[in-house]
Amino acid sequence: MRVYLPCTLPALATAVKLGELGPAPLTGYAVTPALTEWYASGDTEELEYVALTEAARASLRLLAADRADGVQAPPRRVVIAAEVPEGTARAGADLEERARVRLAQAVPMTKVAAVHIDDVGATADIEAALAALPAADEGDDDARFTVDGAEAHELMWYATQEIPDLLRS
Repeated sequence: MRVYLPCTLPALATAVKLGELGPAPLTGYAVTPALTEWYASGDTEELEYVALTEAARASLRLLAADRADGVQAPPRRVVIAAEVPEGTARAGADLEERARVRLAQAVPMTKVAAVHIDDVGATADIEAALAALPAADEGDDDARFTVDGAEAHELMWYATQEIPDLLRS
């Protein structure tokens, strides 16, 4: 089963160093029965894109949490695509996030299929989204528009052998 795990560049560096994404439990996003039912007309590729987009939103929140903790992570959303055995990802009950799953075990880096990351050209919009996130959460429509602006940037796809280069840049 393909699972999309929200991440940041510092967390990706830690995962590479440790050889796994963790510790468990991990929150990820995948094509769940609830997502399939909600998006009835979509094919698997479209559903995976929805899961990837949800993981990118979660990555933005991880960046915000890092900043609140004093960690200056580069303003680039990171999503790790990994293959996990069927049945190891439990679907969430939250209808707002139909693609959300929980993984009870850490994910070995050997199970990572690819990394999706913002292009450097997206950093200004990601910074703006990070600044607007608190107001957006309080219902400010202009702030929500700014946060949604981050989604206008498609995440770039990188093969696993490119991870060391990503971490150096």
